[in-house]
Amino acid sequence: MDKHPRSERMQGLTMKAVTVASFGSPPKLVELPAPSAVGAHDLLLDVLAVGLHPIVLAQADGSHYTSPRAVPFVPGIDGVGRDTDGELRYFIFLGSRDGGAMAERIVVNARHTVPLPPDADPVAVAATMNPAMSAWLVLRGRTRLRAGQDVLVLGATGNSGRMAVRIAALLNARRVIAAGRDPGRLAELSALGATDVVAIGETQLLGTTAADVDVVLDYVWGTPTAAIMAAIAARRRDPSHKLTWVEIGSAASPDAPLPSAALRSCRIDIVGSGRGALSADEIVAGLADLAGPVAAGDLVVEAEARPLADVAPSWQDAARLTSRIVLLPGPTAPSKMEAGS
Repeated sequence: MDKHPRSERMQGLTMKAVTVASFGSPPKLVELPAPSAVGAHDLLLDVLAVGLHPIVLAQADGSHYTSPRAVPFVPGIDGVGRDTDGELRYFIFLGSRDGGAMAERIVVNARHTVPLPPDADPVAVAATMNPAMSAWLVLRGRTRLRAGQDVLVLGATGNSGRMAVRIAALLNARRVIAAGRDPGRLAELSALGATDVVAIGETQLLGTTAADVDVVLDYVWGTPTAAIMAAIAARRRDPSHKLTWVEIGSAASPDAPLPSAALRSCRIDIVGSGRGALSADEIVAGLADLAGPVAAGDLVVEAEARPLADVAPSWQDAARLTSRIVLLPGPTAPSKMEAGS
């Protein structure tokens, strides 16, 4: 009996896929030719789950630095699929402007996939890998956080920021200081490993609390970053002790008026973390390590699974929901997250 009748059925036929016809326009569900593998490293996957991440929305409105140069295009940068041998895999598109996950079937670079346990929840993995990725790659690779060091997370109440708090705690940071705007979600962060929580608008208190941190994971940028950087720099007990400030997101603004006095008065190394800041090999190696705790449920983002056909309303809902929407292009087992496990 054929283990993968859907894959065989779609060869030479069409499939359902999402397309963005023009930057900023609503996405549409269309019929496209089903792909086939032709290259040495090509891998065919039946797509089970795709996260509707903020980067996907930003690429689709043309505002992200990795937005495709031309339209129409299929959005989606990562997800979970099943190969023709029946193996479950997390996949990611790592070209500067590659994408196309929101389809029933895709061809990916086999080297940019990570095998998953057979009992892994596709919805949970698709929801969690992307928001967890930034902090994991930074703390495990870019900054090489050591046990006993201190971390400040700016923007800790978003999904990526919450993951950063949890990851820093899992990596045995001595203190994990969480700063965010949403009081309700800020109050939840102690349970994820935060040792201190501070409202992001309390600049002087935050400067005092985080005066001697080793790493800042910044999902905010803009004017708040400039003010907090100045407050921290003015309070460091040892100005020569290195502070690595990692710019990851720009929730407040894409530009920040950095205070020159702060940069001259203490040792602050400002680095960026994005798809171009690490090599493809470094990213895949980091994601292979990350897939373990994600698949095991040690790192979890609240997710809401929806069929691919609901992409248009999901696009509108994504900006207001705190949970991560996961689109299901094809048949998959019920999510453990939805089942309450």
